[in-house]
Amino acid sequence: MMSKKSPQLRFEGFTDDWEERKLGDISYKVKEKNKTGEFTETLTNSAEYGIINQRDFFDKDISNAKNLTGYYVVKNDDFVYNPRISNFAPVGPIKRNKLGRTGVMSPLYYVFRTHDIDKNYFEKYFDTVYWHRFMELNGDSGARADRFAIKVSVFVEMPIPYPTMDEQQKIGSFFKQLDDTIALHQRKLDLLKEQKKGYLQKMFPKNGAKVPELRFAGFADDWEDRKLSSIAERVTRKNKNNESTLPLTISAQDGLVDQNDYFNKQVASRDVTGYFLVKNGEFAYNKSYSNGYPWGAIKRLDKYEMGVLSTLYIVFKPTAINSQFLVSYYETTRWYREVSKNAAEGARNHGLLNISPNDFFNTLLTIPKSAEEQQQIGSFFKQLDDTIALHQRKLDLLKEQKKGFLQKMFV
Repeated sequence: MMSKKSPQLRFEGFTDDWEERKLGDISYKVKEKNKTGEFTETLTNSAEYGIINQRDFFDKDISNAKNLTGYYVVKNDDFVYNPRISNFAPVGPIKRNKLGRTGVMSPLYYVFRTHDIDKNYFEKYFDTVYWHRFMELNGDSGARADRFAIKVSVFVEMPIPYPTMDEQQKIGSFFKQLDDTIALHQRKLDLLKEQKKGYLQKMFPKNGAKVPELRFAGFADDWEDRKLSSIAERVTRKNKNNESTLPLTISAQDGLVDQNDYFNKQVASRDVTGYFLVKNGEFAYNKSYSNGYPWGAIKRLDKYEMGVLSTLYIVFKPTAINSQFLVSYYETTRWYREVSKNAAEGARNHGLLNISPNDFFNTLLTIPKSAEEQQQIGSFFKQLDDTIALHQRKLDLLKEQKKGFLQKMFV
């Protein structure tokens, strides 16, 4: 039983204690199977993204598309419990089908339909962690490393906080509006990122070309090939005097960031005097490759005045090129070809590309002869990056606000 009978934050006019219902009192298990094979879209329940098409989530079909007759039929507004546990869902997620269409799901999922409760309110309750306590007390996450185990007969006994229908609808509508606002900001952010991707493709020459598809007015000269060594110099400065104790790592998405924040722990040695000391405005090449970044990542230190990097990285600073232009250049795939030519064939070792500093500095970059054109391109992408960062901060703030409201508006 719940000891707390009302939430910390309520809409005006509601003062009564909340009641409690069992999950089985306001829902029933879906037993309808796809016997005739009428429905062919296989769905999955993602803790992060909700009910989505299985192929969209896994980039492939996990189920046997030719034999879906034993799968449950999942209609719009049905709820699904996925017992698979993850960092996002330590007891598995419960999500609502909001796709507006019917699909099918593996019988490993528990599919159920609700009655006598506002669906928006009910959905948001399962975005809180309050129901986790019941699951942890009555289920078992140790039976299988990736799956939470709880009997259906116990699962349906889960207590659900139950305010009046009017209050449920108010809460449900509030979070629906907040989710719509978050989704709108997410779409704007995604659009900006897609626009940037398009500009990066069009404002730098394709391999073999000497001019880009899209240019600022007043520039017509061919771009020229320059070795990196002619426009930048290597930095091998060591942190001998312990000038910095900030261990850095290169994230392909976020650039040079605090290692502690990125890994939630320090991977670097306690003694970092043998590390490279990297200063603001200097670049570093991370030879580790990952999905979407087959030749590693090259980023500039912007967030801190200085930090330390493992000597596995190649550090350099621009000497005869616009620094902001270089930031954008290394966000394209234009440099992949040169690095791939210089990396030893088949010599990838433990996720690291085998390319020597000498070979790296011999890579060719195709750049504008005009310093003004470099500057204009760099400034254009800097402004675009600032706009993207602003939208990201707004989105993060909205998500944090939602998290706070979820904590305070439920019990």
